[in-house]
Amino acid sequence: MSATFGALGLDNAPLRSLASALRNAGAAVPLRQAKPMEKDTLLKWARQQQPDVMLAALLAWKTASRWAEVAALAASQFLLISPAEIIVDWMQTPKGRRADPFKASRFTVVKGPLTAEIATLLQSLIPFNNLTTISTTKLDELWGRSNLMRGYTAHSVKRGAMTRIFQLMGRGVPIPPHLVERLAKHKEQGGPGALSGVTVRYGADPVAMARALETGKVTIHL
Repeated sequence: MSATFGALGLDNAPLRSLASALRNAGAAVPLRQAKPMEKDTLLKWARQQQPDVMLAALLAWKTASRWAEVAALAASQFLLISPAEIIVDWMQTPKGRRADPFKASRFTVVKGPLTAEIATLLQSLIPFNNLTTISTTKLDELWGRSNLMRGYTAHSVKRGAMTRIFQLMGRGVPIPPHLVERLAKHKEQGGPGALSGVTVRYGADPVAMARALETGKVTIHL
């Protein structure tokens, strides 16, 4: 249709804008979603892999992140590494660079199960500019050849972690919904506990800010 407009000498810019808006709206609400992965399945596979791949898998689960977000992390983005607590700053990842630097979801505090294991792996691999060179496409290929992982995709990890959180909430575990949005790096919809970028930008201590944003109250359950 854009070509037809051009042939008729008509301005096709509004048509291109409409098409772009429709594509963006469609991307925001995917019709086909990845099969959610169980934690035990991920751990069984991860512990048979090289340290960088194992680390990426565990961290993707604990932070409810997409594989690409975790794979792109540099060592400098880990503000604190200890057996009890790890703090991640997502700002320098490709998605983070396009985002508001003062979003409340900029930081994730990792606590609870797997934290000590992740800390040990991190300390053994530092320094690194990219946590792993295994891309989303490569991971999907690896899983397609694995009897254990066949049917899953790279997005299955985040979907599995989010499913686990919702299951716990459904059983009465008191996890505030705004913290779930924050952990998932989704736009917060307001309400009690939500923080705007205008407020977050006043914090000058990133470790204190990360803790104050309380994502550790969610990751402790993963």
